[in-house]
Parts: sequence; structure tokens; C-alpha cells
Amino acid sequence: MNIDLTTLLLLALLAIAVIGLISIKNRTSVPPSKDAQTLPMRLQAYERLILLSERISLPHLISRLNNPSASVDEMKALLIETIKQEFDYNSTQQLYVSATAWESVRNLKEQTILLINQVAASLGGQSTGSMLNKKLLEIRLSEQGKPLEDVVKAVLNEEAKRLMR
Repeated sequence: MNIDLTTLLLLALLAIAVIGLISIKNRTSVPPSKDAQTLPMRLQAYERLILLSERISLPHLISRLNNPSASVDEMKALLIETIKQEFDYNSTQQLYVSATAWESVRNLKEQTILLINQVAASLGGQSTGSMLNKKLLEIRLSEQGKPLEDVVKAVLNEEAKRLMR
């Protein structure tokens, strides 16, 4: 009987040890990978930057902000201020995207502001905001190849698709 009792005690201790190990394993299980945790945030960042690229494109910007009674300087200031606000609002998204993606968005912002400044300077102080908007859209329509915002959106789109694979 001693052998049977000893065997039973050993089996009971083994069962308790196994239950304890299972309990410890469940409490200290390895968390999901960082990629799985950050994937939704990263995809949302690409989504927001694509939207930003669309919102600061000249056709969309002008259609939202067109003010026929504004002077060229007032319209220029309004366009540039809006671009800067949109960009600043989304600047934290750079944490979740590649340096290339962020640089392309930043370059779009800078090139758009540069174009607005150059066209406004070429028109002179007697021009109206409507004349500035018309000239900006004419330049945009006469561009060869894809507009810069489309190139930026393609870069962002491709990177986001790679994340989803």
C-alpha cells in the first residue's frame, strides 16, 4: 500500500505542478508581436497622409478656399496658412511611416507653398485672389506627367499595401 500511496502522492504533486505551470504560462504569455499591435495605427497614418495630400492639392485647396473678394496677398496667405495647418495637424503621423513617405509628404507641402509664392509674386499687388487661383490652376493643368500629389499618394499607397501583405 505504501507504494500505491507514494505513487498517488507523486501523481498528485505532478498534477499540481502541471496546473501551476499552465497557470503561470497563461499569466505570462507572450504578448502579440509589436507589428500586430501597431499595424492598425500605421495603416491609419498612411490613410491620413493620403487624405492630407489630397486636401493640400491645389485644385481641392482652391475649391474649398476660393474667395473672389480677396486680394492676391490675402488669398496667398489663406492658401499657405491652410496648408501649414493641415500639415501640422498630421505631423505626428511621421512616427508610423517610413522616412521616404514622410519626406514625400513634406516635399509636397514645400513645393505647393513655393509655387503659390512664386505665382503670387509674378502677379503683382493689384491682382485679385481669383486671378491667383486661376493662374495656379492653369499651371497645374499644364504640368507634364502626374501631379506631385498623385506621386506622393502612390508612394503612400504602395507602402500601405506592403504592410497588409
